Amino acid sequence: MDKGIKVFITGGTFDKEYNELNGNLYFKETHLYEMLDLGRSRLELTIDTLMMKDSLDFIEADRKCIVDACINTSENKILITHGTDTMTITANFIKEHCTNKTIVLTGAMVPYKFGSSDGLFNLGSALAFVQVLKPGVYIAMNGKVFEAGMVQKNKDKGEFEAI
Repeated sequence: MDKGIKVFITGGTFDKEYNELNGNLYFKETHLYEMLDLGRSRLELTIDTLMMKDSLDFIEADRKCIVDACINTSENKILITHGTDTMTITANFIKEHCTNKTIVLTGAMVPYKFGSSDGLFNLGSALAFVQVLKPGVYIAMNGKVFEAGMVQKNKDKGEFEAI
């Protein structure tokens, strides 16, 4: 029996807000629910916020928290929103510790609230990928999907690519 898709929110550019007074980016609350409404998603999702952090600030305990959540959820299809700067590190960490589920990480290069974000497209793509991929750990960005350990972020091009 299909139990639906588990979504874990961890923060990242996906959920950042812009402070117009000082120009800083910060976290207030997740934009995921608004994005799902805008995209007219009709999927059976269970959503939990694990943390709201910039992935550059992640420590091993944060990645362990994500792995534990993946292992302990009854769902076999998992989507994780994550910052793009260390997404490959977390994907590799998850791959080492959780092998029997389909886990897709996604994020955004531009905050959703900027209006020109790739986040909505990435979210929709990742939700499609998590439903059809075999068990494993993947990164879904800009309509492409990559296996963990086989992908890198090209900071010059601003995109993910196979290695």
